[in-house]
Amino acid sequence: MDVSIIYINYNACDLLLSSIQSLFQHTKGLDFEIIIVDNASEESTEPIKRICNDQIHLLQASENLGFGKANNLGLTIAKGRNILFLNPDTLLLNNAIKILSDTLDNNPKIGACGGNLVNKDLTATHSFSRIFPSILREADSSLFNLYTKIRYGQNAEFNHTGKNLEVAYICGADLMTRRKVLDKVGTFDPDFFLYYEETELEHRMAIAGYKMVSVPEAEIIHLEGTSFKLNEVREQHIFNGREVFFTKVYSPCYKRIADNLNILFLSLAIFISSLLEKKESKDKYLFRKSLYTQKSKK
Repeated sequence: MDVSIIYINYNACDLLLSSIQSLFQHTKGLDFEIIIVDNASEESTEPIKRICNDQIHLLQASENLGFGKANNLGLTIAKGRNILFLNPDTLLLNNAIKILSDTLDNNPKIGACGGNLVNKDLTATHSFSRIFPSILREADSSLFNLYTKIRYGQNAEFNHTGKNLEVAYICGADLMTRRKVLDKVGTFDPDFFLYYEETELEHRMAIAGYKMVSVPEAEIIHLEGTSFKLNEVREQHIFNGREVFFTKVYSPCYKRIADNLNILFLSLAIFISSLLEKKESKDKYLFRKSLYTQKSKK
């Protein structure tokens, strides 16, 4: 088996079925299987069950396992030498899976790769990051990514070069790796529930000497959207994931400094957002700061 494609479904049946349809429409020249892990969805999974066959498999979790643990469950039955973790809210635009698989097969030093992600209107959207989460990355984020824009230009999070580009880590929406790499560095850390789990996995790959590569030839629509509106549940998950990542990757001293500095960075972002009259970004930064200040009081 060339590729095992693992989807995690949670109340996204319609999106998932559309993604699978695009997958069959565009994927040619390789053997693949689809593994769907349903994270105890509240909506009916009957439409998914109806498409299951020898090539499409459904695993139903008894509870919402989160992203990483659900992918680990899918890995228990995966037969592919390459593994693609693919979000249900994606639509393939070309033979992206073969392009990514060939990239791994032809470059043993690459640990993971992903394609260029675009919005529904085909405009560029977040596909990768050039810097792992750190004090520098959080300062940059609070300053509207000024540092990465100056250093990397238009290739800060989307590959406009037309050729493969080494990055820090690939977005988890379309992350492909080798089974042999996972056997070496481990699978997703179960301590993560949502967000940062793919980042931590790729950080382990980088420590093991592997490269993460953006492959612009592979093109995929990501329907997540790029709205800056405040979503408190999402922000809480991001905060929790960040807490786990910094605890695992950095020393307690570094994390403590990073936490305190991030409060300052967010205060600056709130001030700049107020000056620029960007209410949505101000609301988001205010909420993020409240999470840190609440934690510091405990």
